[in-house]
Amino acid sequence: MMMKASQRDGIPGRGSHRRLWTVVTACGLLLAVAILISLRYGSTTLSVRVLYDAIFHYTPSREQLILTTLRLPRVVVTVLVGANLGVAGALMQAITRNSLASPSVFGLNAGAAFAVVCMTMLLPGLSAAWRVYGAFAGALGTAVLVYALSHMIRWGKIELNMTLVGVTVQAFLAVGTQAMLIFNESKTEQLLFWLAGSVVGNRTYEASVLAIWSLPGLAAAAWLSRSVSVLGLGDELARGLGQRVRLLRGAALAVVVVLAGVSVSIAGPIGFVGLIVPHMARYILGLDYRRIIPASALLGALLLTLADIGSRWISFPGETPVGIVTALLGTPFFIYLARRRRTGQ
Repeated sequence: MMMKASQRDGIPGRGSHRRLWTVVTACGLLLAVAILISLRYGSTTLSVRVLYDAIFHYTPSREQLILTTLRLPRVVVTVLVGANLGVAGALMQAITRNSLASPSVFGLNAGAAFAVVCMTMLLPGLSAAWRVYGAFAGALGTAVLVYALSHMIRWGKIELNMTLVGVTVQAFLAVGTQAMLIFNESKTEQLLFWLAGSVVGNRTYEASVLAIWSLPGLAAAAWLSRSVSVLGLGDELARGLGQRVRLLRGAALAVVVVLAGVSVSIAGPIGFVGLIVPHMARYILGLDYRRIIPASALLGALLLTLADIGSRWISFPGETPVGIVTALLGTPFFIYLARRRRTGQ
């Protein structure tokens, strides 16, 4: 009993490493199955033989073109966006010590979306690679604004203030985005689906742009995981252990901006993945972010892939934005977390 308690508190041990590999293996297998289902099923069902031939005996048939130009880029985008949002949420909850923190709750997704919509309205010919920079600017500006406003409030805990300010800023930016769409009706149709959070329609180019930013961002998050774990002990103790707290928080925030910004620029503001996934990882593996970060990447990829599969059957054979499915899952979970915080659990 003592050993199990110590492992859940983040103290490394043989059992904790075994549990980590068990979780990684299980999530990896489930993700592989989910990817196979995602590649096979949709408005057109592809056989396993088509998947095999696309790898070893490629011919430009209709089924293989659907697989290589539509399904495969969509799966890559879904997996990377899910991993990005899961890790970004874990980092935000670590550096703010707030269980309600996530890129969507703190308004980073809304800020990135607002910036992308502005760029699309003003410069409609921009490619996905340039939209990424706008998303970075919007996410970073929102993070700075939420941080500054929350410190101006003199009452209550800073963690709760940041949540309240984040939700308020998110609502304000959402209204601003909707206002721009109303006054530019000719460009509304192509953006509405994206604003609901969608992985539909992304091709190889968008998937490659996402991978170029996501893989270094995920690697940086893994590199910061050991230092981020120390922040959970409190700023004073973290400084006593040799951590440069402000620099560490700034570096972690930069990684969050990259992961959330590039995800929004490609797939729109998909909510609640960054809120749900870190809690799942902590419940299974404890408080050590050396285990939470990789687990959040896998769980985020798995959750969004399953949500994307489910979204295909809501209005089959039409497409439903995956953000609607994650909102249906995340809204009750957010209310549950808020009630737990209020009752002090």
